[in-house]
Amino acid sequence: MAQLFFRYGAMNSGKSFEIIKVAHNYEEQHKRVLVMTSAMDTRSGYGRVESRVGENRKALAIDEETDLFQVVKEANEEERVYCVLIDEAQFLLKYHIEACARIVDELNIPVMAFGLKNDFQNELFEGSKALLTLAEKIEEVKTICWFCGKKAIMNLRVNDGKPVYEGEQIQIGGNESYYPVCRKHYYHPPLQDLANETEES
Repeated sequence: MAQLFFRYGAMNSGKSFEIIKVAHNYEEQHKRVLVMTSAMDTRSGYGRVESRVGENRKALAIDEETDLFQVVKEANEEERVYCVLIDEAQFLLKYHIEACARIVDELNIPVMAFGLKNDFQNELFEGSKALLTLAEKIEEVKTICWFCGKKAIMNLRVNDGKPVYEGEQIQIGGNESYYPVCRKHYYHPPLQDLANETEES
C-alpha cells in the first residue's frame, strides 16, 4: 500500500542526495518517478535538485499555483508513476501537502517528501507541520553539529559571522548562511573560534 513519507533533517544532512539516490534506484528498474522541488529554492537554478556532493537533476518546480494532485494524476495517466519525490517540502503550503495525501489515497502512489522540520527560530514551517500531521511514516535524516560531534537538531542562521535569531522565516541560503547545530551550539555558537580557524588556514 502506498504511504506518505516525511524525511526531515537539519541543513546539510543529505536530504537532496537521498532523493537523487532513491530516484536512481527506481529508474534503474525502469520504474518512472516524478521528482519535484519548491520553486522558492533557486540556489541551483529553477526546478533543480542538487546535493552538496555535486549530484543534481532536473525537477518539476512547485509554486503556489501548482495543482499537485492534478499534475501527478495526468502524468500517471500518460505513463505509470511509481513514486513521487519532493525536495524542500518545508516550503510547500498546507494544501500542497493535502494534495500529497490525496495522491497516496486516491492514486495509490507513494509520496516521499524531504525537508527541514523547523526554521532558524525553531518554529515549524507550514509544509513541515502539515507533513507531521498527515504522513504515515516520519523519519529523521541525521547529521552532526557544525561545531561538535553531537546530533544536529537545529538550523543556525548567520550573517557576517554573527548568529541571527530574528527576521523573515524564509531566506534561501547554504553553508554561507546556515549551520546545522545541536541545541547547545544553537544558543551559544563558537563563531569566533570558527573565524579564527578560517584565518589560520
